[in-house]
Amino acid sequence: MPLRKWIESSNHAIEGILHAAKTQRHMRYHLYAAILILIISFSLGINWSEFVILITLSIVVLSVEMLNSAVEAITDVLFKEYHEQAKRIKDMAAGAVLITALGAAVIGYIILYEPVKNFYYDGLNVAKHVESDVAFVALIVVLILVVLTKAFFGKGQPLRGGMPSGHAAVAFSIWTAVTFITESFVPSLLVFIMAGLIAQGRVSTGVHKPIEVIMGALLGIAVTFLLFRVFS
Repeated sequence: MPLRKWIESSNHAIEGILHAAKTQRHMRYHLYAAILILIISFSLGINWSEFVILITLSIVVLSVEMLNSAVEAITDVLFKEYHEQAKRIKDMAAGAVLITALGAAVIGYIILYEPVKNFYYDGLNVAKHVESDVAFVALIVVLILVVLTKAFFGKGQPLRGGMPSGHAAVAFSIWTAVTFITESFVPSLLVFIMAGLIAQGRVSTGVHKPIEVIMGALLGIAVTFLLFRVFS
């Protein structure tokens, strides 16, 4: 079935991301940097066009880092022993990452210099945002933290287990966002029940242990709650 094949392909792709995060410390650094850029940009209140540019730069840097890791892995397979050509291949791949990272840093400096200066002189005031924007950023941060946490524990498969449950983290992040946005009991209750069913389904099918689902739910709730309290 096409849907099943697509899910399997997505699972393999996510496995690649998690493997890179687990085995490549620079990949983890870039993921931490992506979270930092998101929070700083949101705190400074830069406009959406600049925000999109920074997100795009983060995506490009992460993608190039993964390609570099793939090139290194292929080179290690082709050259079992030290070879000067293998060294050159790895050096060029690493150089591509360096150029991309430096370019992103320069563009980031150009975009963020004035907002950071104004942020300092205006008394360190954190910008406020509409709830939908906070929910969007919270979901991105939750997903990145799920990747980093799964890579740290290194157990299970991306969509089939591991600590924490990404499904539970996303579901309860959405519930927390809906609660803040609607400020209404009924919608919050309905989304909570849906999130609970998703979490229970992960346990009943044997994909996750209860503790993995609980930790995922707590991660989604805590991150989303904190960002709404700070930025909303």
